Amino acid sequence: MPQLRIALAQTNPTVGDLSANAGALVEWTRRAADHGAHLVVFTEMFLTGYPVEDLVLRTSFVDASIAALEASAVRLAAEGLGEIPVVVGYVDRSGVAPRTGQPKGAPLDAAALLHQGRVVTRTAKHHLPNYGVFDEYRYFVRGDRLPIFRLHGVDVAIAVCEDLWQDGGPVSAVAEAGAGLLVVPNASPYEREKDDVRLALCASRAREAGCALAYANQVGGQDELIFDGDSIVVDADGELVARAGQFREELLIADLDLPIADLRNPAGSFPVDAGDGTTITVERVELSDEPLLAYAPEEPTVAPGLADLEEVYSALVLGVRDYFTKNGFRSVILGLSGGIDSALTATIAADAVGPDRVHVVLMPSRHSSDHSVGDARDLVERQGLHSRLVPIEGIVDAFEKEVALTGLAAENLQARVRGMLLMGLSNEHGHLVLTTGNKSELATGYSTLYGDSAGGFAPIKDVLKTTVWQLSTWRNAQAGRDSDLLHPFAGPPIPENSISKEPSAELRPDQRDTDSLPPYDVLDRLLADYVEHDMGKGELIAAGHDPELVARIIRLVDLAEYKRRQYPPGPKITPKNFGRDRRLPITNRWRETPTT
Repeated sequence: MPQLRIALAQTNPTVGDLSANAGALVEWTRRAADHGAHLVVFTEMFLTGYPVEDLVLRTSFVDASIAALEASAVRLAAEGLGEIPVVVGYVDRSGVAPRTGQPKGAPLDAAALLHQGRVVTRTAKHHLPNYGVFDEYRYFVRGDRLPIFRLHGVDVAIAVCEDLWQDGGPVSAVAEAGAGLLVVPNASPYEREKDDVRLALCASRAREAGCALAYANQVGGQDELIFDGDSIVVDADGELVARAGQFREELLIADLDLPIADLRNPAGSFPVDAGDGTTITVERVELSDEPLLAYAPEEPTVAPGLADLEEVYSALVLGVRDYFTKNGFRSVILGLSGGIDSALTATIAADAVGPDRVHVVLMPSRHSSDHSVGDARDLVERQGLHSRLVPIEGIVDAFEKEVALTGLAAENLQARVRGMLLMGLSNEHGHLVLTTGNKSELATGYSTLYGDSAGGFAPIKDVLKTTVWQLSTWRNAQAGRDSDLLHPFAGPPIPENSISKEPSAELRPDQRDTDSLPPYDVLDRLLADYVEHDMGKGELIAAGHDPELVARIIRLVDLAEYKRRQYPPGPKITPKNFGRDRRLPITNRWRETPTT
């Protein structure tokens, strides 16, 4: 059987930086050439970065994408890399006539084959996802072509990301038209336990298409989205051949024994029923007919999967690091209270950007306990962070001298003073303010607008409180571990007292979170069902949640929508985060009555 050595470039592009992304295309192709690869596959929309959102509606941006693609083909050839076929994602346009309801310019989420200094063939995503974080009917029209190129006697087909996740379309066309290998550029965002789903999907689609499958996935952070890599190669039976690691750039090399192409299938185009009510045009292109001489294959890499908490923590670190780096920040700042939320946020920041770039401010009030300042100072010493102490009692008194506030308004004033101080220091020194609220607080409205909700990025906004504790305990257990994602602190970075003590906002005497909320293990199970699983009141009660608590928590969550709209972005780790995933009307009188 013919052999091919393929290289999947699991890379971290930057949205809009076409020049740097094109430079990376050449660099990673050179690495693949050094490994003797016969084919290189980059990720979905690699040249533009993904997702580009409304940039795609600008004619100038699409023009620049097409120009970058064509220039890259020429540059590869000029640098001696033109003989290696390269599959890469970019933004194209379909050329169809404008019409109402179609995105401006009819853009395409496209992929192209570059070889010998030219763009040999192009295709575009057929299935456009329009669920969860995806809104691609807003941005693209769908493609209807399936390129199959012959390389060293093997027929290789190209499909794009969602075409693997949906039935019918290009995968069905591959099964009918025949190919020895299907390559799939992807930008598939991370969420918990998705790696198992991804492997099962690749195996199933390989068996359906009747050929080996190579899945190249993006890595890196883009605003709220995290891409974890986890690129995969499976054979025609769906058996795993090679797998890249998560949350890191990597060139995954795999040697494959593939069936020889049917020489009775000449170059040219013909229609195929896609099995979803549409027709796909198969376009056959010939690069080389003759199989390679037999060679000794390399041992494939199969990276071990990460355990759940390590996977989640790695996603948060990468999300903070890329938001920080890609937006040009030099330092971060946050309020450090001695509590677990700010302790975990500070630790993630130190792992992401280095302790020397993390500034924390201790802002005790008249209600702060001695251990709060002590625990905060303990964390600073453990991690080597920059810190300053700014007591806020005098500032709060000055406010209250002019405007007397009581009850909740007085409590919120303390949070707003802290937010003002952090934003002032950010303005003065250029720090990125990290907001320290968790998902349980955001869900129930336990945050103060222009107070503890003030900031530029929110590392744990999609992390339920119970998971905050779990991640903190896990991180302490990694002390001294040699890792690309973790800073090598000498000992546990988080004080044990921050983990074990009862949580409190300390905005009034002897305040505890459980004064107004149920225990977090009870609350978080209910929030997961209501927010992430979209259960209604009747379903929640049927699932075993207390009816009175269900009614109360639903009301709290629904009333807090206006706060969440004003909250900073933060890394998405769950199937449904507050932000891109979940968008409910603020003005909303719907009140559900449970069915019996």
